[in-house]
Amino acid sequence: MPKERTAVMPTPLLIAFILCLATCILRGQAPPEQEETEGHMDILEELLQQGCGSAHHARQRLNQLEKNPTRWKKHNFTGSMIETYVFKFRTERFGGLNLSSSMDEKPGGGRRFRHAMNFPAELVKGNQARGVEQELVCIYIHSPCIFQDARNSSVLNNDVVGAFLQSGRVAGLSRPVKIQFWHDTVLDASNATCVFWEPGAGAGSTGSWSREGCETTHGEGTVVCHCDHLTYFAVLLLPTGALTPAQLASLTHITTVGCSLSATATLCTLLLCCFSRQWLRDNTTSIHMHLLAALLLLNCSFLLSAPLAAGAEGLCQATAALLHASLLCALAWMAAEAFHLLLLLVKVYNIYIQRYLLKLSLFAWGLPVLAVAAVFVFKRDTYGYHAISTSEDYRNMTMCWLTSSPAHYATLCYAGLILLFNTLVLGRVVVILRSMRRQKGQVWKDWATVLGLTCLLGTTWGLAFFRFGVFLVPQIYLFTILNSLQGLFVCLWYVTVHCRSKPGSGSNTSR
Repeated sequence: MPKERTAVMPTPLLIAFILCLATCILRGQAPPEQEETEGHMDILEELLQQGCGSAHHARQRLNQLEKNPTRWKKHNFTGSMIETYVFKFRTERFGGLNLSSSMDEKPGGGRRFRHAMNFPAELVKGNQARGVEQELVCIYIHSPCIFQDARNSSVLNNDVVGAFLQSGRVAGLSRPVKIQFWHDTVLDASNATCVFWEPGAGAGSTGSWSREGCETTHGEGTVVCHCDHLTYFAVLLLPTGALTPAQLASLTHITTVGCSLSATATLCTLLLCCFSRQWLRDNTTSIHMHLLAALLLLNCSFLLSAPLAAGAEGLCQATAALLHASLLCALAWMAAEAFHLLLLLVKVYNIYIQRYLLKLSLFAWGLPVLAVAAVFVFKRDTYGYHAISTSEDYRNMTMCWLTSSPAHYATLCYAGLILLFNTLVLGRVVVILRSMRRQKGQVWKDWATVLGLTCLLGTTWGLAFFRFGVFLVPQIYLFTILNSLQGLFVCLWYVTVHCRSKPGSGSNTSR
């Protein structure tokens, strides 16, 4: 019986079949580099779509791509929040490059505005080796979060464009890179400037915007940036009415001189009152002395707030809390002055209020100090470094003050209520003066009294609520001059009044 013979495929034919099968499989798969790049970009796109809560992770992903430029190689990516394009060219053939996008509809409505970039031939000047292939990576990001500094600054249309060469850093170009942004808002040099992103020095630092090496040109519906390096660029929107560095410097000098004069005058008046027996010691005088002490504390703490901002954070927080408490106490003693004046002029003389001065002290010293102490103990980050930005060079001044918006608005409301009460009392005084029969030559004395009471009651602090429009800069100068010199004005008024007073002429409003 014949044996069965098993059909065996020849070995060469089997090998060829396996190779063909492997080739087909590999052709259906993307290269590992491409898969890795597309995976990173998809994740980055998802993080940007999630909003500012994922901005830190999105920035980490972008940093990973920047540190390994080979991941961009041969691959472009287009998403709703980020787009990347890679351009390859030979060094000796590069004569410049112009890129431009078109305005289109954004997902979810709205428009995505056009932008353009122009790269000069000098871009590859440092690498003139013939035959070297360069890769220029261009990135467009539409997100308000991924490049967010500590001041929560805003950029035009939330658009950031970036570019860099795979071969290395590009800086100091004699012919700058031109970046153009389109918009439909009213902008000028006072509220918009070209900036680039400067990464933070430390691992926990967010970075900041800077305009060093960039120039800004405004056209109709466009902002053109000329920058001498490659990085991420945007148009920074400055706060309306931001001061120039020269204005900030002059206001700083005025404040320093004014507060120094006020502090010296109040200290001398307090010492004179304490050690001289010729001065009246009734309740009116005591209230004046408490107000002068509060103004002395306010002026000294303000003068310390800027120098100590360069020190440790804890010391700056303590200085900010002291400044806040002294401001609240000074305003409270101004309200006490108004209340006392109301009792003297509107009510009947010789009203008896038990422990009158003690109650005023608890209101004007105790409540503000207790409130500030509670905030400092339970929420210390309310106080800290406060930056005052300017309109040019994105330079600013730092002082120790409130860092919390709710605390800032609560302080404004507190000041507003006190100033409203003081203004009503001052208005009542003016009505009383007008109703009295004036003798010849008496009018100027009435006006002198009103001006003196205006300083005493601190109604000039109300200028802080009139910061708008064309009156912004004049109002800031007027506010700075009048209120930095308030202590000096109060001392002059107090000395003038008491030099004409006689012992025993004081009121017995309280005991």
